[in-house]
Amino acid sequence: MRKIGVIGAGHLGKIHINCIKEISGYDLVGFYDVNPLVASDVQQKYNIPAFENFEELLEKVDVIDIVTPTVSHFEYAKKSLEAKKHVFIEKPIVTTLEEAKELMKISKNAGVQIQIGHVERFNPAFLATRSYINEPKFIEAHRLSYYNPRGTDVPVVLDLMIHDIDILLTIIDSPIKGIYANGVPVLTQNIDIANARIEFEDGSVANLTASRISMKKMRKMRLFQQDSYISMDFLNKQSEVIKIEDNIKNDTNDNVFSFPIQLNNDNLKYVVVKKINLPEINAIKTELEKFLESIELGIKPEVTIDDGYKVLDVAYKIINEIQYNLSNLI
Repeated sequence: MRKIGVIGAGHLGKIHINCIKEISGYDLVGFYDVNPLVASDVQQKYNIPAFENFEELLEKVDVIDIVTPTVSHFEYAKKSLEAKKHVFIEKPIVTTLEEAKELMKISKNAGVQIQIGHVERFNPAFLATRSYINEPKFIEAHRLSYYNPRGTDVPVVLDLMIHDIDILLTIIDSPIKGIYANGVPVLTQNIDIANARIEFEDGSVANLTASRISMKKMRKMRLFQQDSYISMDFLNKQSEVIKIEDNIKNDTNDNVFSFPIQLNNDNLKYVVVKKINLPEINAIKTELEKFLESIELGIKPEVTIDDGYKVLDVAYKIINEIQYNLSNLI
């Protein structure tokens, strides 16, 4: 059993606490939250100890789960790594690239595991279609949300778009050639709507849109590749693959249907539409289980600190491009 402590008991922290309690390999020692009212409420509701300070909890655990606002990630992660504790950090990894670089340096000498909470890697919509993804050339993603004051202390790029940036860097194995982006603040002082076009050296292009002032919720990604089109709905956990085949296949699966298409050269092809059966999983619980597995087996975490840095680097390039374009409008 690995003794684990949770830092931060807000909306997401409570979800982490619930998930950890269901994972047999963890022993949830307790949690720490800077707000005493929150700490008291969570202690009573979940029947787990609330520690009066971070340092006291740190001494009693093997693993620290950081689920606080991003601005405090660096302080907690630095102290945890220096104390040789395994660390899980919610996304984004930290506030600045300089902080991320310092954490990377510290982690190399700590001899422990560190994983970043880019949870969409564990979304069943992505897990079920990953084996179908083969060098996509055009990717389009829309991540839209209602206005919620939580998370508005950072640009929407760091709040929402960062999920799609992580998926993008996971499926495209090529250096970035150029980034073109636009966005505007609407209800806050930060960027609330953003669009980014990312071009890769292998010719792949991605178009990402994020908004936190939408009239509807959407978390979709579409991939176009040589022989197929892949659709992933992260919100509703649905996926489908549409492929062009030479021959119709005798498939009795209700989730598959096909129809013929006549090409200009008189060749007959078949469009095969397959709705993917998705596993019934809790993505947050799964990422915490995978982190435990990396600790027990001494293997590389699913989302490494290097991954977290790369995603943050692209996010800031998008933000800087938006801010540059906004400054030219004044």
